[in-house]
Amino acid sequence: MVKSAIANFEYILPVIRGIQAGREYYVSMCPVRILPKLFPLDEEETPPELRASREINLSRIPEISQYILKHPTTYIFSAITASIDAEITFEPIGTEAEERKIGRLRVPMDARFSINDGKHRRAALELALKENPDLGYETIALILFLDIGLKRSQQMFSDLNRFPVVTDSSLNILYDQRDRTAELVREVVQQVTVFRCLTDTEHSVLGVRSGKLFTLNRIYNATINLLVNCQHLPLSQQIDLAVRFWNTVSFNIADWEQVLSKKVAAGEVRRDYLHCHPVALLALGEVGAFLLSLDAWEGYLTGLKEIDWSRFNVDWQGRILVKGGFSKSRHCVSWLKEYILQRLGLG
Repeated sequence: MVKSAIANFEYILPVIRGIQAGREYYVSMCPVRILPKLFPLDEEETPPELRASREINLSRIPEISQYILKHPTTYIFSAITASIDAEITFEPIGTEAEERKIGRLRVPMDARFSINDGKHRRAALELALKENPDLGYETIALILFLDIGLKRSQQMFSDLNRFPVVTDSSLNILYDQRDRTAELVREVVQQVTVFRCLTDTEHSVLGVRSGKLFTLNRIYNATINLLVNCQHLPLSQQIDLAVRFWNTVSFNIADWEQVLSKKVAAGEVRRDYLHCHPVALLALGEVGAFLLSLDAWEGYLTGLKEIDWSRFNVDWQGRILVKGGFSKSRHCVSWLKEYILQRLGLG
């Protein structure tokens, strides 16, 4: 993108022209250093009915900016979608079919650019640019529509955000290559047989007919509890400890082994027992954090066999089993931790 110095003061944007819903739109590449000039942030408070998009959430900007700065060679952003309120001219590079789609877009410098989708990306890039000026030479894609009024811009924002899908937390853990804990947990799941075979790595909520006992995000959170005092150890040692702990737990909870050997259905165990639910896994993780400070800690876990994990255990009533379901509140996790420790002879 180049700012033209010709007499009538124009921006000249290299673009590809497309058609969507019968209207022309343009795709261009914008150097990051130009973003603040093209898209100044509105400093004045504007009523929602007079805006074309949501109000910017300033608290989100530093987090997004740090994501860029911490991963300068691997960060990735989707395109910014914006509208141009001006008389523009598209000049194709030629007359052939494909050449008519590529060209230059002449935009008056007094044109008003408004972002329909991507305000937080734009603000975060500006903040990151102040700390790392070299980012100014990188580019972000722009999708440009002709502005035909506030109502149309508001409709564009509504349409662009009509079908948002939040990535499932289990899938995030499975795919995240930057999170050291995610890497650790993925390795633990692979090395603990019951987890490897009975963990849904894509979903955080198990369907009624699912053949799995656990979800990846539940094991992730429980393992964080387990290793809370081991962060100073090398990753390989943390993995070894977690694998030993969860394998020992598995050996002492017969129902997990029964599902693993297909002697009982996973759905029945999830329905009738507490030990595979989030509150139990979190509590077991906290129990493990305590045990790892003891010598011969694995022997204490044999006491898990003596616990009545059935949902019909009267000990759960009103404490963990509330209104017919297992609660996973902080209070319930703490209570169950102390309950398990007592059954292991450590209370």
